[in-house]
Amino acid sequence: MHGLRRRRRGMLVLTGLATAVLAASTAPNAAAKPGPADPLRRQVEAIHDTGAVGVHAEVTSPDARDSAYAGTAAMNTLRPMPRDGRFRIGSATKTFTATVVLQLVGEGRMSLEDTVEQWLPGVVRGNGNDGGRITVRQLLQHTSGIPDVKPEIPALNSADGYRAERFRTYTPEELVGLAMRQPHPGTGWSYSNTNYILAAMIIHKVTGRSWAREVKDRIIRPLDLRDTSTPGVFPSILGPHAQGYAAFGSDTGIDVTELDSSMAIGSGSIISTAHDLNRFYAALLGGRLLAPAQLDEMTTTMPAPELGDVRYGLGLAEIPLPCGGSYYGHRGELLGYVTWGGATRDGTRTAVVYVTSDGGHDTEEAMTTLVGQELCQTRS
Repeated sequence: MHGLRRRRRGMLVLTGLATAVLAASTAPNAAAKPGPADPLRRQVEAIHDTGAVGVHAEVTSPDARDSAYAGTAAMNTLRPMPRDGRFRIGSATKTFTATVVLQLVGEGRMSLEDTVEQWLPGVVRGNGNDGGRITVRQLLQHTSGIPDVKPEIPALNSADGYRAERFRTYTPEELVGLAMRQPHPGTGWSYSNTNYILAAMIIHKVTGRSWAREVKDRIIRPLDLRDTSTPGVFPSILGPHAQGYAAFGSDTGIDVTELDSSMAIGSGSIISTAHDLNRFYAALLGGRLLAPAQLDEMTTTMPAPELGDVRYGLGLAEIPLPCGGSYYGHRGELLGYVTWGGATRDGTRTAVVYVTSDGGHDTEEAMTTLVGQELCQTRS
């Protein structure tokens, strides 16, 4: 649910990645070490060396799929990271939500210029917040000025809050109501999870079906993303997965794998794998999910001052490549899992990496380096 962070120490901190390193062609092997000719393994080891508990990265191109692992599936154990393990993708969920909205726009069932008030009368109101002055485009673009609900959710903000409320269920209406306690911060670009909770509510209103059902029928099933799910209020990650850890600003991480993620509907609740995310990014940028007009809307970006050199479109960020040009992707984080993934503009090469811990500055810098360098290979 932590989506895209502010720039720190002049570097972009935008991503959401002890003992094992693994290529896709081998089984987990705690004794494996990266060789000089294996840059992906070296980069995954570099991420692990920053203090991440576990790391997995996968890179795909039209004729290849390369994967590497480091660390362990649980703290203080020798359990290797699971092959194609599932994890909470956090704010990478926003790209799924924006895709569904843009599909509905392409079908003529709604418009990006519709106001929130048109679809959700009376929901965004109070403390200077006015749904009649906010469009769907502004929700997806993070230019609505609607306050972020995250500070109002105890389970996301402290160890005690997590222990007390990790199984608490929220309704979307309740979440928006919590956000409305805060004053409208004004116009301009400002990241807010509440925008995408509202987008999920609008999807429900337009279609008469839940956000989760629409994501499943429009994206997950057509792309055969077998390890991707919208868990709703179910707190566990089913199937192979590593434990997630959060430190909440302290020096010690606690296991936060169990979580009712209803507080992140539309904004951060999807569970997936690196492989499925790569397939999603390739299909999206390759034009398989959106008509050209809607894909152009999604990838038309504007400055996002909180994010340094990064620009933001509709549920998708545009990030500079170290070799010149840019790629499209999204950071994701939801308690204990941080991921970063993206694809070249034509979707022919993708890269996804995730870690099973908070992801401090050094960790996230190493993650962004991995994705940028891997996506640059197609340009050499």
